[in-house]
Amino acid sequence: MKVISIINLKGGVGKTISAINIAHVLTAVHSKRVLLIDNDKQGNVSKFFGLHGDDVIGMAEVMTERLDGKRLVSEFIYETEYTGLHVITANMSLLSANKEVLLDMSRPQQTRLNKFLQMISSHYDYCIIDNAPDINMSVINALVASDDVLVPIKVDKFAFDGLKQLAEQIEDMWEFNPALRLAGCFITMETRHNVNMQGAAWLENETDYPVFRTGIRKTVKIDETTFCGKPILDYAKNSTAAKDYIKLVAEYLAV
Repeated sequence: MKVISIINLKGGVGKTISAINIAHVLTAVHSKRVLLIDNDKQGNVSKFFGLHGDDVIGMAEVMTERLDGKRLVSEFIYETEYTGLHVITANMSLLSANKEVLLDMSRPQQTRLNKFLQMISSHYDYCIIDNAPDINMSVINALVASDDVLVPIKVDKFAFDGLKQLAEQIEDMWEFNPALRLAGCFITMETRHNVNMQGAAWLENETDYPVFRTGIRKTVKIDETTFCGKPILDYAKNSTAAKDYIKLVAEYLAV
């Protein structure tokens, strides 16, 4: 199972939507078995699929419970209406779970998610992790467990804030996960305005960060999917964004 973290330290860049649609394209187009992890206390992935709730077992319990037989691993994982796509949920309990892990010195703090994923690795081809725009203990766990990092970027005045810090954080994780790599950045909410085009050119030509050729074009159809709870390929398969996510996943798989 290949584990991919979707992360940007800046909010509002289309991170959650990208995680959902990349996961769905892998299942719907490439027939892969995918586990999608909601690693943000806001629980937007969970809400998207109608799986959110204060009492729903999810990432908080993965982080804090000893996996010693008290629960079946399957209790943490929920099916969606899409064949091959399963979800681990999150809610506000993840906030207190992160604090609890910091205080718990009785067992390793950075490798708890990795330990859980190793238990189920034979059941999935890919694991996509939607991370909070933060570096907290559950995000550190995600990076330690990941093979690749994908960074969605919305081009605006503050577009590249935190990118250098994120790259440094990835390097810091090499102590625990030397194979972790920044696979690439991709532009979201892409338009043909000069500012957008100049920002994309700067990212590609003036930085050391790998950049995917495929960007995700801006369309109202993406906003509409958040209300109906359907990935873009299911909701509007002929839309520009649907075509872009298909192309982005194909480009990633070819790397």
